Amino acid sequence: MISATTLCKELLNVNGLVVDDANFFTNKYGEQCILIKVHLRKGLQWKCPVCGKRYTRIYDAPYEHKRWRALDFGGILVYIEAYIPRIYCKEHGVKTADVSWAFPNSNFTRDFDYTVTWMGKYLSRSAISKYMRIDWRTVGRCIARVHEALEPDVNVRLDGIEKIGIDETSYRKGHSYITVVVNHETNTVIWAAKDHGKAVLQKFCELLTPEQRTSIKVVTGDGARWITDCVKDYFPNAKRCVDPFHVVEWATEALDKVRIAAWRRAQEVVNALAVNRGKRRPHKDDKQAQLATDAKKKADQIKKSMYSLGKAPENLTSNQAVRLEMIARSDKQLYRAYLLKEKLRLIFQLNDVGEAEQELIAWVKWARHCRITEFVELQRKIMRHKDHILNTIRFDVSNARIEANNNKIKLLIRQAYGFRDVNNMIHMVMLYCSDLKIPLPNRCARRSGFSKVA
Repeated sequence: MISATTLCKELLNVNGLVVDDANFFTNKYGEQCILIKVHLRKGLQWKCPVCGKRYTRIYDAPYEHKRWRALDFGGILVYIEAYIPRIYCKEHGVKTADVSWAFPNSNFTRDFDYTVTWMGKYLSRSAISKYMRIDWRTVGRCIARVHEALEPDVNVRLDGIEKIGIDETSYRKGHSYITVVVNHETNTVIWAAKDHGKAVLQKFCELLTPEQRTSIKVVTGDGARWITDCVKDYFPNAKRCVDPFHVVEWATEALDKVRIAAWRRAQEVVNALAVNRGKRRPHKDDKQAQLATDAKKKADQIKKSMYSLGKAPENLTSNQAVRLEMIARSDKQLYRAYLLKEKLRLIFQLNDVGEAEQELIAWVKWARHCRITEFVELQRKIMRHKDHILNTIRFDVSNARIEANNNKIKLLIRQAYGFRDVNNMIHMVMLYCSDLKIPLPNRCARRSGFSKVA
């Protein structure tokens, strides 16, 4: 039979400590706890928590009394208690001596922090705090500690990048944004910061070395001028590309404005016919009543046609296809706007840049003379970004990956029910939108899923 000391050491999953005593007690909430008193082995004592150097000189005495929360033993709360002195490091000054079972400045064991961080990828912070019996703010601090431990130097991600995507995504109501930079080749977030705009992106650009700036060949993003200005100022060898998703989105927004204007015109006809009908007694064979019914049907069809007009023809349902045919017959201007949007979308499916340029010029001429104000304005915007659009086709790149990462970020934020500390949120984004693996206690590295039960 194993001893109680060996049992405690194995359950704690900690090397380099000596168990002195273990006692049960009940906390103020009536929960049963176990307190394990330990001390470090001599060879592991009095190390600096920053550089790891060992010092025999103790800064002050008596030793500092400290407790760490460990993972539960079958629902029983577990605490480790040790007396740790403060040491003087020549490089980092006065610090509390490091311990092998916890991160610096943490009140939890490493296994506890790793478990909370792993759960943070799949559960809300309120669920984690309830299950692990910690404050919900502590969840963010655990994630930040684990990320800093797994990736001490985040700037390593900036080495060898050639294609990057830049975009901003909201993390809170009230125009609160973070700027995200993604490596297209690895599909990982390499940098994130609070707010958006040229001043924020300049921080990323100035973080890069001259060699790293020179190595970047392609920069994708939306049509924001601050992205274009930073590319011109900091990346001499990079080609600016405007993402196809955003270009088609511009056309879709213009089309929706045309749709809303068409619905308002149709609704005005409905209202006018209703007023005329109210001035005289209706009749069962009244043509005016039939006109009012047809006008109301047309207005309703236009109002419900947002998805029909926004989708590609091959993705339309049968009802949406019928609605689109009705618009083609009854509202020529709205249908012409739809054809303009579809023509612009199809240009990005071309592989030959010369052919794409000819088609784009033809589209601009069509939009310029289409007599639809929204598309006349859009063609001016397209002409400003003509070279950037052709670069997108030439290098066959898009912001699809960064948009996917943005959706993942929004999912993490929604799952956590928001963040008050933006830094903790950025740690979470950098940790979960990367190739970093979060270790769990007593897991074999080769096991990726659940074993089959016989």
